[in-house]
Amino acid sequence: MIDLGISKMALIGAVALLVIGPEKLPKVARTVGTLLGKAQRYVADVKAEVNRSMELDELKKMRETVETAVRDVESAVQTQASDFEKSWSDTTGTAALPLEPIYPSYKRPQKNWRIKQSATPNWYKARNGVRSKALSGAARVARYRPR
Repeated sequence: MIDLGISKMALIGAVALLVIGPEKLPKVARTVGTLLGKAQRYVADVKAEVNRSMELDELKKMRETVETAVRDVESAVQTQASDFEKSWSDTTGTAALPLEPIYPSYKRPQKNWRIKQSATPNWYKARNGVRSKALSGAARVARYRPR
C-alpha cells in the first residue's frame, strides 16, 4: 500500500493548512475521515462476499461428492440385497413374500365398578359450598369490590 511516514504526514498537514485554511480544515478532516471509513467498510463487504462465494462453491463440491458416495452405497446395498434374495430363494425353494403385520383382535375393556361413573350433582355442590363456576380476574374484582 502507500508508505506514509511521520514526515510525509506532517508535510501533507502543512500543505492542507496553507491551502484550505485553519477555519475549514476541521470540517475537511471530518469529511475525509468519514469517506475513508466508508471506503474501508465497502472493501470489507466485498472481501466478505468473495469469501462467501468461495465457501459456497466449496460446499457445492462437497455436497456433490457426498451425493455420489451415497448413490454408490445405495447401489451396493441394493445389489447385495438382490444377491441375498436370490440365494435365499435358491436354498429355500420359495420366493420371499412380503409379510403382512398381524394385528390383535379388538377386545372391549371391562368396566371397573369401583370407580365412580357419574358426576356430582349441582344441588349437592350448591348445598356444600363447592364452587362450580370459575370467575375471571376482572369479574372477581367487580363482584367483590367494596361499594
